[in-house]
Amino acid sequence: MVQARRHKVFVSYHHEQDQKYKDCFIDLMKDDMVDRSVKIGDIDSDNNTDEVRRQIRDDFISDATVTVVLIGRCTWRRKHVDWEIGASLIDRERNDRCGLLGIILPIHSNYGEQTYNRYLVPPRLADNCQGNDPFAAVYDWTRNKEIIRQWIHKAYMRRNKTPYPDNSRDQFGRNWNNRACARGWTD
Repeated sequence: MVQARRHKVFVSYHHEQDQKYKDCFIDLMKDDMVDRSVKIGDIDSDNNTDEVRRQIRDDFISDATVTVVLIGRCTWRRKHVDWEIGASLIDRERNDRCGLLGIILPIHSNYGEQTYNRYLVPPRLADNCQGNDPFAAVYDWTRNKEIIRQWIHKAYMRRNKTPYPDNSRDQFGRNWNNRACARGWTD
């Protein structure tokens, strides 16, 4: 079997709740991908919002070919996750569009279900999982490297297939509160 290309992967996730899954994902896939994710301490927390967005977009996502969103209980409400997905969908000279996929973590209420509640995944990701030939896909967490490699490669192949992924939502200005997390987002 021919070894698949090692894609450059940006991992988006809720740092406070899902760090152990991100660490596990990176450790599991370290020989099969190039990690382009933001690591703790890479960005100065004292930077203003515009500078943080610029750094994420220009210093990390611009070199990635696929963005993987790890979806925990409240990942959908995180402003940085929203910004990262939005930056991943932009196709311009310094920031080529990334393929996009989501992985529902075992701590998510829809893990193991046949379908997922679109209001419990990041809205910008859910927008791109609609229709007969969606730009993005959402899967359940697995430790099977071959399956994950296939997901990443499929996302990579889709990145230029759909000329205009849906990036029309306004960017989150803040994180949604805990009450909103319990209810899910609304259109």
